[in-house]
Amino acid sequence: MSTPNLLRRFAAIFYDSLLLLSVLFLSTALILPFNAGQAFSTSWLYSLYLLCVSFGFYGWFWTHGGQTLGLKAWKLQVLTIDKKSITWQQAFLRFSSAIISWAVLGIGFAWALRKDKRCWHDVFSKTDIFYKN
Repeated sequence: MSTPNLLRRFAAIFYDSLLLLSVLFLSTALILPFNAGQAFSTSWLYSLYLLCVSFGFYGWFWTHGGQTLGLKAWKLQVLTIDKKSITWQQAFLRFSSAIISWAVLGIGFAWALRKDKRCWHDVFSKTDIFYKN
């Protein structure tokens, strides 16, 4: 198994973002009755809720087979460096550091343009994305 290029990673991220968006809409709809059916104003609690839902989405897929639907469509898989399933702790490190990778204008992703093709979140969580056979 080899490591895919950045373009393929972004394609999988795009697919997953569409699915995650629908999950976030559903998650919001589920808690609307607790806010008298009113839209949520920008609150840190609501943002934290959506962040937790997002982590649950990615964490579950990564720890149960290593593939989100976007990764599956592009025949990719998240595994440890020694090609084993990742743990919830690694999933948390990967998710958290991926947010940082985006927050610094994508520099953490641009890091994958180097020879080893690993992003910051791959390095920090001791995971990587491989082609799935």
